[in-house]
Amino acid sequence: MDSESHRIRFTLHYDGRAFHGWQVQPDQRTVQGEVEKVVARLVNQPCTVIGSGRTDRGVHALGQVAAVDVPVRWSASALRRAMNALLPDDVWVADAEPAAPRFHPRYDALARSYVYRLGLAPEADSPFRAPFCWALARPVDLGTMERAAARIVGDHSFKAFAKAGQEERGDRCTVTEARWAEWEGVGLEFHVTANRFLHHMVRYLVGTMVDVGLAQRPVEDLDALLRGDAGKETSPPAPPEGLFLNNVTYPTGPALARPRNPSGPRLVK
Repeated sequence: MDSESHRIRFTLHYDGRAFHGWQVQPDQRTVQGEVEKVVARLVNQPCTVIGSGRTDRGVHALGQVAAVDVPVRWSASALRRAMNALLPDDVWVADAEPAAPRFHPRYDALARSYVYRLGLAPEADSPFRAPFCWALARPVDLGTMERAAARIVGDHSFKAFAKAGQEERGDRCTVTEARWAEWEGVGLEFHVTANRFLHHMVRYLVGTMVDVGLAQRPVEDLDALLRGDAGKETSPPAPPEGLFLNNVTYPTGPALARPRNPSGPRLVK
């Protein structure tokens, strides 16, 4: 980042239905691609926008944190207003603020939180609900699902719950919250927070716990899957439309940007 630019951090909301995920992909509509196109138009030069994590195709966000380096003539508030004037209807900048020169949305994150919405009542099939939940519309045993969720908390290998591994980072994640709560009388929400997540991890967890709640598998299967017992497989993953990236947690104060490079890293893909 040169002396004529500064870093802006912002929070994005988006409806993931029409996107092939967050990350730029050739010939595909992505959230990162749409945001970069708008910022580049505003500052009249190519820009890289980095997010806190990659959401998959069809997954929504209420708390995707991103950052971009722009000319100093652009204040955070002005950039937010201008972006919202040009972004498509399914993306919105909720807030924007100046960031530390070395702030990185992905590497500085301490934890990420997701919410998964499970529709149990007939109202879940409403066109105003169904695109943003798994419209199961069947009763489940909440008590067994709560016992299943409690088993997830802690440091575990989640290899069994991942579509693809991350060899360079391993498959262990530390989950600090995993609970079911009521969702507006329509169904349930699964709240989960961890230091990191594997590919499709939340969706495999939800799919497996729903089968537990439907009495199609025992709650003890969660223990076996976390141990990596041979022959044990998860249930099919829950559909993407129920999943929201809800929040990203960062350090506060001087620790906000961790010193990796004295001159500060560029925001590169």
